[in-house]
Amino acid sequence: MDEKIQLNPNLLVRFLKKPSAEFTKHDIIRYCIENEVEFVNFHYCGWDGKLKTLNFVIHSAEHLDSILSAGERVDGSSLFPFIEAGKSDLYVMPKFKTAFRNPFTEIPTVDILCSFYNREGEPFESSPEYILRKASKVFTETTGLRMETMGELEYYIIADDEQVYEVPDQRGYHESAPFNKFTDYRVEAMRLIAQAGGLIKYGHSEVGNFTKDGKIYEQNEIEFLPTNIEDAADQLTVAKWIMRQLAYQYGVTITFAPKITVGKAGSGLHVHCKFTKDGKSVMVKDGELTDYAKKAIAGFMLAGTSLPAFGNPNPLSFMRLVPHQEAPTSLCWSFSNRSALVRVPLGWINNGKDMLADCNPLEKPSNRDFSDKQTFEWRASDGCADLYLLMSALCAAARYGMEQPNALEVAEKTYVGLGVNIHDDKNKKVAESLEQLPDSCVRAAEELEKDRKIYTDKGVFSDSIIDYLISYLKAFNDSNLRAELGDNQEKIMALVKKNIHVG
Repeated sequence: MDEKIQLNPNLLVRFLKKPSAEFTKHDIIRYCIENEVEFVNFHYCGWDGKLKTLNFVIHSAEHLDSILSAGERVDGSSLFPFIEAGKSDLYVMPKFKTAFRNPFTEIPTVDILCSFYNREGEPFESSPEYILRKASKVFTETTGLRMETMGELEYYIIADDEQVYEVPDQRGYHESAPFNKFTDYRVEAMRLIAQAGGLIKYGHSEVGNFTKDGKIYEQNEIEFLPTNIEDAADQLTVAKWIMRQLAYQYGVTITFAPKITVGKAGSGLHVHCKFTKDGKSVMVKDGELTDYAKKAIAGFMLAGTSLPAFGNPNPLSFMRLVPHQEAPTSLCWSFSNRSALVRVPLGWINNGKDMLADCNPLEKPSNRDFSDKQTFEWRASDGCADLYLLMSALCAAARYGMEQPNALEVAEKTYVGLGVNIHDDKNKKVAESLEQLPDSCVRAAEELEKDRKIYTDKGVFSDSIIDYLISYLKAFNDSNLRAELGDNQEKIMALVKKNIHVG
């Protein structure tokens, strides 16, 4: 048996002996019959970015075939606020490649993500999932490349404080149990996400931790591997659903909110980007970052003030995007620099040095090239984002950068050196020379209006969805929210409580 199949944690992949990308309707039916599956669940996201569920009890093989072939009707006006009740019906159709065994039900159940279609049988134009499909297709048609992404899910667990093996405030980075209290939760979440098809890189505890009012607040992270940008959004969406369900079973609270108290590290949703051609990375050549990568980064700089309209669509988001709080504020990029908006992390470009052989004398030196691991990381977005809209916007911005004749000049102008902390007072002049991220939803909406063409070009985003997003953001009326809240803990915590389960 192929080792990729034999070691794959997805139970359907193992049983069907084929990768999930090759799943067919017949495969799903066969799995259900031979494993005595009693239920099928359809999942899809509405405007709030949360996974919705439609349960089907299976009556017969013919009934299951009908479910999988015809899909089902749903009320679009209850899922998307811009759909009128008078013409609200939508179809949901299952995407077989996303099928997985539900890890929470005692009754054998298969879950599948769905796409939306309108009454004419065409993809629903304003569905975030379809916008991403268009963005990816247009990117490849325009550049000849494929865009891959991976996300970092940062989150806080909130539970009763045991007051044993305590960690110093904001010193939780990569702590092990018993100092990290929720290692078991994180490992179990990773196992279940992998079984559902999520390509996980690793998990670890993060910087943020503190105690307050008898509760412990512990920050952790689960990071994914690069994959097709559409699949990346699907996997992150399922992962958040699994993590919330698991937290409920553990009797703790999980939150992906960008900020849960003042003066402590917030949670971001960093997105790493990678470009391939014919299955091979085009990120590095001769030990240097390629023009492809630099042009895409330039696109992120050119669209940097409007991307928060997709990646930070909540007033709470802008409580995180302030100096000295593990978050970017200026439009710049750099290598291994966490104060920059775009970071190019270590990419195993080590001038031919063999670290493995040096660390393990029994290993023979090798010239194996690991530079295909290279990515760059967008660091502004957070858990409030709709994952499909965020990925769509990043894809559009990367394509825009690759199309601009001055992209390399933009990249050079916005580059800051290795080790230059933008938030350090000694680098104040550098920071002042750079454009700043917006400080509110209202400002992000204004920037989106200015950059509208980046996203509507080639029909990726419709004007109507951009118009709705602008009005949605402006309705928060948060232009002066930072100043109004000041250090008022009561008002700040009221905002946090209101948005603790956003996204």
